[in-house]
Amino acid sequence: MSDAFACRRSFRIFAVVDDYSRECMRLIADTSISGARVGRELDAAVFERIARPHTIVSENGTELTSTAILRWSKERNVEWHYIAPGKPYQNGFIESFNARLRDELLNETIFASLAHARQELEAWRHDYNHFRPHSSLGNRTPAEIGAGSSGKPYRGHAPDTVVAITPNDGHQNGPRLYS
Repeated sequence: MSDAFACRRSFRIFAVVDDYSRECMRLIADTSISGARVGRELDAAVFERIARPHTIVSENGTELTSTAILRWSKERNVEWHYIAPGKPYQNGFIESFNARLRDELLNETIFASLAHARQELEAWRHDYNHFRPHSSLGNRTPAEIGAGSSGKPYRGHAPDTVVAITPNDGHQNGPRLYS
């Protein structure tokens, strides 16, 4: 996704969402996001989970088709599935997530700086994960699914976990590129 600061300079947002728990693991804002940066963020997310995903589903953005990502995927033995161009329904949950993020935060906030955007995105991510029950999760929050019903610390999902990611541009006013 992308948005702009009050001065109209654009920035990008890279989101990592667990397809199973619906937990938003990362919302990274920066003026540019490279394939190497995507790999570092995925490594951090995997380290926090203590479990690597079996498959990652993404759109075909340049940072997601770069040599760095292909190398990352091969070295970590993680399958990478690209959705077909022009077929956003193949990654429907992330499309819904992106729309919610845009409606609830990006369209309502004028960001003064990158630090401001990062602070607001982290607050929104925390609220989304800890205080918003999802009907698809039996009216539990993503954090509750991650922690399990016993309240034990989260230790990862089954080996066939799928993670959806989206760093691509997309704005409600004008042409929209799908993640």
